[in-house]
Amino acid sequence: SHADDFYTNPSHPYSQKLIASVPTLRSDKKLEFIPGEPPSLINPPSGCRFHPRCPHAMDICRREEPPEIALEKGHYVRCWLYG
Repeated sequence: SHADDFYTNPSHPYSQKLIASVPTLRSDKKLEFIPGEPPSLINPPSGCRFHPRCPHAMDICRREEPPEIALEKGHYVRCWLYG
């Protein structure tokens, strides 16, 4: 997706958590955190690379990589929640 869309309307649950963990100067909102460690680039997990840290991970997420889904022109997501 375009950068503006990514920050204002993140679709993937992992992206939502990333955005929620970024501090802002104009907010007293409590920051969220993502438990665990980022996926290995050398030896990524099976299925969706983000399933070990995703609060919505399902069995299929651990087994199969999700397909790319077009939510609208120029805005795509790879997540079984949308498949």
